[in-house]
Amino acid sequence: MAREVKASEYKESLLRISRVSKTVKGGRRISFSVLAAIGDEKGKVGIGLGKANGVPEAIRKAIANAKKNMITVSLKGGTLPHEQLGKYNATSVLLKPASKGTGVIAGSATRELLELAGVTDVLTKIRGSKNKDNVARATLDGLKQLRSVEEVARLRGKSVEEILG
Repeated sequence: MAREVKASEYKESLLRISRVSKTVKGGRRISFSVLAAIGDEKGKVGIGLGKANGVPEAIRKAIANAKKNMITVSLKGGTLPHEQLGKYNATSVLLKPASKGTGVIAGSATRELLELAGVTDVLTKIRGSKNKDNVARATLDGLKQLRSVEEVARLRGKSVEEILG
């Protein structure tokens, strides 16, 4: 009986692959560390870290970790509902909504994460440390804090018209 293999609904992206060595009594032990991002381009995105002695195993672990740490992002069309500042350690990432046709103006890991989340028009600025791990986590923090008008209205017990004024 043939098993049906379904293609993953998530797109994957490797943000960083690094070789790390640990000095032990007999010499150096080499292993690999991988930072991966995963998203469905419809508002779900996550990042994960994987470490192993081989690159393929580290990639598999990173992607599995990213699936566990997925978040849902509030989007407004192809952009963000409002401006947001995401912070992680010494890095802060400013995410600004942009008009249609602007594109994803972002650097480093921020671009990858926003594209995987399904954002098509956005302006960003990275401040502080440009370390890929920190940039990715700061971007994820900013995306996690986004709220749609409907969510804010529901939380405050008001109608959307009352919120918009």
